[in-house]
Amino acid sequence: MTTTPLADHAPALAGLLAELEWRGILHATTPGLPARLATGRRISAYIGFDPSADSLHIGHLIPIVGLIRLQRHGGRPVALVGGGTGMIGDPSGRSSERSLLDAATIEHNVAAIRAQLERFLDFSPGPTQAVIANNLDWLAKLSLIEYLRDVGKHFTVPYMLAKDSVQQRLERGLSFTEFSYMTLQAFDFATLYREHGVEMQMGGADQWGNITAGLELIRRTSGEGSDESPAHAIAYKLLLSPSGAKFGKSEGGDSVWLDPARTSPYAFYQYWVQTDDRDVGTYLRWFTFWTRDEIEALDAQVAAQPERREAQRRLAFDVTARVHGEAAAREAERVSEALFQREPITDPALLASVHAATRGPSVAPGSVGDGVAVLLAETGLAPSRGEARRLISGGAITVNGERVTDQAAAMPPPIAGEWFEVRVGKRHRAVVRVQLG
Repeated sequence: MTTTPLADHAPALAGLLAELEWRGILHATTPGLPARLATGRRISAYIGFDPSADSLHIGHLIPIVGLIRLQRHGGRPVALVGGGTGMIGDPSGRSSERSLLDAATIEHNVAAIRAQLERFLDFSPGPTQAVIANNLDWLAKLSLIEYLRDVGKHFTVPYMLAKDSVQQRLERGLSFTEFSYMTLQAFDFATLYREHGVEMQMGGADQWGNITAGLELIRRTSGEGSDESPAHAIAYKLLLSPSGAKFGKSEGGDSVWLDPARTSPYAFYQYWVQTDDRDVGTYLRWFTFWTRDEIEALDAQVAAQPERREAQRRLAFDVTARVHGEAAAREAERVSEALFQREPITDPALLASVHAATRGPSVAPGSVGDGVAVLLAETGLAPSRGEARRLISGGAITVNGERVTDQAAAMPPPIAGEWFEVRVGKRHRAVVRVQLG
């Protein structure tokens, strides 16, 4: 009888697939994975991150949470940043050729993404210690001859043409550069398997073609002579909102970034708190670590009292705290409550917090004397002076708690000599700062 060394023993891995299943995340696995996880031996798995920008966005939270779940079940997570493949670009899910980035930009993006990933995973020494790798470390050393002999010869053109990521691009045009992408991603998997003991790759369903290419390369080069690859894979479902809303985009169509310089913690919090009732149950399952009973209790609250939006508020706080820290989440919650209360905001300290969190507009003291209509136009709260006057005539403008109806009205004195609280219509409220000194 053989026993698993204690350091390599991870019995909780046997429950990983069942958890992904009840959360509605699991799309596909390799046939032998359930039996492999049931052995109780620790497994290392990786997910790749494309450095096409210097920040990850909320769509990346799906693979990030996937790595966290693996680590919590006793696996060892490996985050692979594509410093090499990022110079080529993945055609999966793309309708056109990617613009190639230069080496300096890629290097900057890789460093920024590495710093973001370090906030989510546990890098404490131990058997589940997370690892961040960069595929430039091995792809930069790969010569063309080595690539053709050791990688290219294992892939037939018909095999590659059959992949969905290729088929979807053939009519519009696909360069050899992007056509070869799957072979480089396969080489990544094979390198991690051979040199670092990484047995499994995880990713979205749209990556399944690239993932299986890696499984095939490992099968052909492992020397085991089996019809099945000794490596394994998990594919997550693509997140399709029941409401039809495009996940990961703000109401204005902008990406919601993890970098607070790109998307403020308040705007990040608002994205989640505005989740449609039809979507919130899905998001609770995908993005939180709450138990099934806790989530189903929130489902029941949504059904019974949807106007309370308790599930949305808890979801927003939990995800914001994980990404930006608990202090930022509490501040976003406080600012949100202030902006959506009926009473005007009169506390200068709270006005300052709201202005900072929402990145509100600022005006020079001289602009204040030009009147309400001019200030609305100059701060972007109205698209033009004419539209500002129309809003005033319609009774849609309130400044410091007083409704303005005169198109030529002057601005009232700023609160504490520095702040104007402006409401445009019933829903839009902004804090304008008068620049002092």
